[in-house]
Amino acid sequence: MESAHIAENALSKPDSGPDFRHVRSWIFDLDNTLYCARNGIFAQIESRMTDYVMAFLKLEREAAYARQKDLYRAYGTTLNGLMLEHGAAPDDYLHYVHDIDLSDLKPDAALAAQIEKLPGRRFVFTNGCRDHAARILDRIGMTHLFDAVWDIRTIAFKPKPQVEAYESVVTAAGLNPGQSAMFDDIARNLVPARAMGMTTIWLQSDAPWAKQGPAMDVAAGDIDHRTENLTEFLQSIRI
Repeated sequence: MESAHIAENALSKPDSGPDFRHVRSWIFDLDNTLYCARNGIFAQIESRMTDYVMAFLKLEREAAYARQKDLYRAYGTTLNGLMLEHGAAPDDYLHYVHDIDLSDLKPDAALAAQIEKLPGRRFVFTNGCRDHAARILDRIGMTHLFDAVWDIRTIAFKPKPQVEAYESVVTAAGLNPGQSAMFDDIARNLVPARAMGMTTIWLQSDAPWAKQGPAMDVAAGDIDHRTENLTEFLQSIRI
């Protein structure tokens, strides 16, 4: 029976495709990476961001939306801009914008199975908050798969793609960047990771939020792999 099990495992592993046998730390963005944000979740968050900016800065909705986007482009997150320019309290903001309906979000057994096979440690690295990440991971059935969640508090409110965010989590977790892989739906967020020596995988997206944010040149060498389907990509790699 044991030899049959070994043979079955050998047949199930790809003998070609991207080589990830060097990777021992797997770093995943959350929103639109571990689940598809087109289901309306990000639209809810973005609407509540605008609501918050309206109330906090006492602006009409159109002006609040424009200000929200200006802050996002300048600082990486709307929250970071509100804190630095307007003294906003981060906990109030994070609680408000992430108070959303997740009832349409379902477990993804196929993706969970592929992530569970990855050898070594696994992390979630998000510009959002830990409570939001916990709710999402619970809904998609992946809470047990990750060793830690690095959120905006973990990185001292210095969001991706600021280099300090990556340096802080690498140091705190004792990562070897050369043995790490990072997955993100926003290409510019992979630039600092690749500069540190990580293998980078871009979840290609035509979503508007993937094209906004701080300006950063993304060269061909910053992206090692591209995919539109994370489950299929993980099925294809050698580990």
